[in-house]
Amino acid sequence: MNHDIIQGKWKQLTGRIKSQWGKLTDDDLDVADGHRDYLIGKLQERYGLSKDSAENQLKQFEAKL
Repeated sequence: MNHDIIQGKWKQLTGRIKSQWGKLTDDDLDVADGHRDYLIGKLQERYGLSKDSAENQLKQFEAKL
């Protein structure tokens, strides 16, 4: 899914994101507001992932959409 589409449908996607990554808070998602780099950083922080691993997980999530 295109990054612009993700930003445009952010409010609709937050539920799916929270079900995928339950450690992310509503505040995390509100601040992220569709910004991919911020979301990757939060995945790294909350789950102790490397940047590559967080990016790969997000890419897989986007592919499912």
